[in-house]
Amino acid sequence: MKIGLVSLGCPKNLVDSETMLGLIHEEQLTITNDPAEADLIIVNTCGFIESAKEESVNTILQMGEYKTNGSCKHLIITGCLGQRYAEELLENIPEADAVIGTECYEDIAYVVKRVMQGERFIMLEPQPKAATAAAAPRILTTPDYMAYLKIAEGCDNCCSYCIIPKLRGPYISRPFEQVLSEAQELVQKGVRELIVVAQDTTRYGEDLYGKLRLPELLSELNKLEGLKWIRVMYCYPNNFTDELIEAFATLDKVCKYVDLPLQHASDRLLSSMNRYDTKAEVETLLSKLRSRVPGITIRTTFIVGFPGETEADFQELKAFVAKQRFDNAGVFSYSQEEGTVAATLPEQIDEAVKEERFHELMSLQAQISEDLHREMEDQVLEVLIEGRDEENPELAFGRSYREAPNIDGSIFVENAGDVQAGDFVKVSILQGFTYEMVGERI
Repeated sequence: MKIGLVSLGCPKNLVDSETMLGLIHEEQLTITNDPAEADLIIVNTCGFIESAKEESVNTILQMGEYKTNGSCKHLIITGCLGQRYAEELLENIPEADAVIGTECYEDIAYVVKRVMQGERFIMLEPQPKAATAAAAPRILTTPDYMAYLKIAEGCDNCCSYCIIPKLRGPYISRPFEQVLSEAQELVQKGVRELIVVAQDTTRYGEDLYGKLRLPELLSELNKLEGLKWIRVMYCYPNNFTDELIEAFATLDKVCKYVDLPLQHASDRLLSSMNRYDTKAEVETLLSKLRSRVPGITIRTTFIVGFPGETEADFQELKAFVAKQRFDNAGVFSYSQEEGTVAATLPEQIDEAVKEERFHELMSLQAQISEDLHREMEDQVLEVLIEGRDEENPELAFGRSYREAPNIDGSIFVENAGDVQAGDFVKVSILQGFTYEMVGERI
């Protein structure tokens, strides 16, 4: 029995996929990376916005073809799309044998057994488990020098444009000791970079302990021998406390890299989005971060074309971006998602206007990123090597503390010598471009 798994969406979804692989391995089932030879295929889907849903459906259909053209006999759909559209998927995709929800990952072995017995079903509620149950095992699919560390499930922020709280449930922090134990195990396996993720990392601990414990967690992770970098993603500004700023400033293994989704700069739209901050409060936080943590890299995301966004609102956003000069910024056109508050708001923006504003803001940010990269010329950065350029094997590429994997650009390294993936080397930056930099090993 060979099982293949395709993981779509965010790193948090990837951790769920790795958990399923670990549980499958415990059942002594064979895991394959080639869907053509798999007897059973699992597609862990994303259902966040329209483009993600389309990718998920297309992938499900592609994997379903292996029932005709390969050895596949069973197809299981998991993840956010499964949670959101379980009945529609099972009804409209005859190749699918089971659809399971976002709380059922740890039941994957049970689901596989039922499917192999010929059942066709939906499962959105997990099997009962002991309160003291240990963390499920994981098989890492990332390079052996890095791993994601998920510290919480769900979300309580309820931004008006976002469906995630309905798909993932309320915010639930993982127990402090369990997270720390998993981190220790990962480092013992050779992981050098831990990437801390959750829907909102800054809220960690509030539900379990009555206080925000991310700074304390980072302090304990910082003590792990053999660990080189700790990178924190998905930080919400309203819980970015002075204590957390101090952790970024003083803990030597914590990358001076802040991922801070801001979404807009118009207070009126921020309120309509059900965000908890005003532009002035965000500006105060950004000022604190930059003054307290020299050399800090700040990445953010913005939504253009949110319902009711006027030209004046958009120009305010552009002025904010131009003033703040973020190192990296992702821009998304608003996606009208059924089941969200924003989907019912009046003054929905025309798609052509959304697209125009998307390109305009991306163009502005691209120039800012290029300027900042050029300012890095002649500076020396420590770079984590990730591989070799296929066309020019003498050229290596990697990331510094300034770049998160699969999100930001790369640093290409000339005169790399015999470096291997996972090595840390000193690199003098020669030239900066919009999304990449080129340097030489020193």
